[in-house]
Amino acid sequence: MKALLCKAFGPADTLVLEDLPSPEPKKNEVLIEVQAAGVNFPDTLIIEGKYQFKPPFPFAPGGEVAGVVKAVGEKVSHLRSGDRVMALTGWGGFAEEVAVPAYNVLPVPKSMDLITAAAFGMTYGTSMHALKQRANLQAGETLLVLGASGGVGLAAVEIGKAMGAKVIAAASSAEKLEVARKAGADELINYSEQSLKDEVKKLTGGQGVDVIYDPVGGTLFEEAFRSIAWNGRFLVIGFPAGIAKMPLNLTLLKSCDVAGVFWGAFAAREPQRNRANIARLFQLWEQGKISPRVTERFALADGGKAIAKLGTPSEFYQQLEPDKIAEHIVTTFRPEIPGLVDEVMRPSSTFNAVIDSLR
Repeated sequence: MKALLCKAFGPADTLVLEDLPSPEPKKNEVLIEVQAAGVNFPDTLIIEGKYQFKPPFPFAPGGEVAGVVKAVGEKVSHLRSGDRVMALTGWGGFAEEVAVPAYNVLPVPKSMDLITAAAFGMTYGTSMHALKQRANLQAGETLLVLGASGGVGLAAVEIGKAMGAKVIAAASSAEKLEVARKAGADELINYSEQSLKDEVKKLTGGQGVDVIYDPVGGTLFEEAFRSIAWNGRFLVIGFPAGIAKMPLNLTLLKSCDVAGVFWGAFAAREPQRNRANIARLFQLWEQGKISPRVTERFALADGGKAIAKLGTPSEFYQQLEPDKIAEHIVTTFRPEIPGLVDEVMRPSSTFNAVIDSLR
């Protein structure tokens, strides 16, 4: 089988496509013939040694897949060869086959295609766990979503609405906010042009928001935190903009909670609760209340380009000198230069891709 391998920590253009022996499933594992693998922000971190996990070399990135069961270990009873499934892999998904612990493998509804399934688990699983278990979001409460046009942000907008909350979407451009509006956001804040704190105060009558969903981090953290309501809950999803320093006195003044959200660990430690979450998400999908978005598809051989594009938004290019922009594009995207120059310089929109191993 073919796999896209990371042999040393480094940028996405160092990944190599190689032939490997097919894995043999252990007693409690399921061997999946991968049809598609989701591309997520952790993929950009794991290949550079910046993620919570550091797999042994060589390894394939790819934390979630969808495909068909090829074989099962002797202790696996709930799945069999030919079943359509989705799985949380941690890593290893950018390959034609992957062996996964059975507790991380779930059947895919007959009405859901496998491309959609590959972009479903991590973003929606993270947001459902965050809003249900960590925030205990209630109908009628107000939810502020930062980075609301990204994968987990859009999922939070949709799930928040489905749970009966009023959703305020915050993002850095009108283009991104339009995506959030179409996903169901009630109110919009462009934090590159407006004061996040002042706008939240205005939209909530000075009360603040009950729950804040933050997959961004950086300088927005404190401004958002100062917008929280009494007994509010602040969800730490990620920090691609940097790890913020936290003013602990505010937790006392607002009598609020700060909750970390590590969905991968939750799924491994509490598989039954995670399965219940995913089952509920499937119901919401069948009801048309959530809609996973796949903006682009890449062949397995081009998986490095998908990771590089996810990890290099327009803001990155806008900070470089013109000659450095050209150098980076040539290095990363060589064959696609003509069509990409305008795209990467445009204010970035949502990006949610899958690696399609069969293309």
